[in-house]
Amino acid sequence: MSTVSPSLDSMSHGDAADRAQARLAWARAASGDAALQLERASMDAGFRSYWRAATGGGTRIVMDSPPALEDVRPWLRIRDLLEAGGVRVPQVLARDVEAGFLLLEDLGGETCLQALARLDAEELIDAAIDQLLRLQAIAPPLDLPAFDAAMLRRELALFEDWFLGRHLGVTLSVDERAGWEAVQAHLIESMLAQPQVLVHRDYMLRNLMPVVGGVAVLDFQDAVRGPVAYDVACLLRDAFHSWPPSQLAIWLDRYHAKAQGAGVPVPSRPQFQHDAALTGVQRHLKVLGIFARLHHRDGKPKYLADAPRFVAYLAAALPPHAALAPLARLLDRHVRPALETVS
Repeated sequence: MSTVSPSLDSMSHGDAADRAQARLAWARAASGDAALQLERASMDAGFRSYWRAATGGGTRIVMDSPPALEDVRPWLRIRDLLEAGGVRVPQVLARDVEAGFLLLEDLGGETCLQALARLDAEELIDAAIDQLLRLQAIAPPLDLPAFDAAMLRRELALFEDWFLGRHLGVTLSVDERAGWEAVQAHLIESMLAQPQVLVHRDYMLRNLMPVVGGVAVLDFQDAVRGPVAYDVACLLRDAFHSWPPSQLAIWLDRYHAKAQGAGVPVPSRPQFQHDAALTGVQRHLKVLGIFARLHHRDGKPKYLADAPRFVAYLAAALPPHAALAPLARLLDRHVRPALETVS
């Protein structure tokens, strides 16, 4: 889950009006349709915004990425990298990089998360795994950021600072802090020891679109070089939908077998299961911190409704790992009682 929270709506009224006028003029010129109108297509895209337009050639999406707020070139760079590796990504039909406008194919208004209501989950997950394997087969550029110890520690700090501290009002005791530091060190060591591949960082159903022949991948601009278990842990322990543990085990084994066949550098099955569990713990903690920050800093309270999902993920993952016992005690003492009070 991206940590970029501000939106285009945070621009001043005058600037937003000027931007809207420029966006419409560019879209009309790029599409060749002087009567084209734009409607908001999606929200929560950082400073980028997406707009849908009906044209004579079908509907199109306009991406608006104000240059002073969010450079569109990193998005384009990763998009081109993924497409060259065979990953299904949105097609770019026209671009003005300096102005921050792109004209994209319209992949529809329904994400794979929304499509669960009508499509077969097995087929969706299989298609998502197949796209993930294509992504992981791409050699990360040498200058791509690394999911290194500093980045992992910054993400874990979100849990302590925003979820425990700001949201629950918890100040760790000396013993609790020592245990928390040991847990962080264990998670970071585990993730850095894994084979390193191209990592999407938010590979979940909300960022995948059902298309003919499989799924298309969105929201890839924060890609890094990092642990091989990260994206599949993200996919199977989705931020907004939970699966039965028995089903998760089947899909994780299926991914591992396919990854071995595709030449993705996964370790042995037992080691990979261990790695995926610990990688999931790190992500669950990060997401809890992000959800709390979205609520308290950005005025977006809806995300915290999913906090119990991540506490449940943690409760299932922690018992087999003695090194994570201090985290289990933190949950028992501070987190579960607070969530039970709220509910």
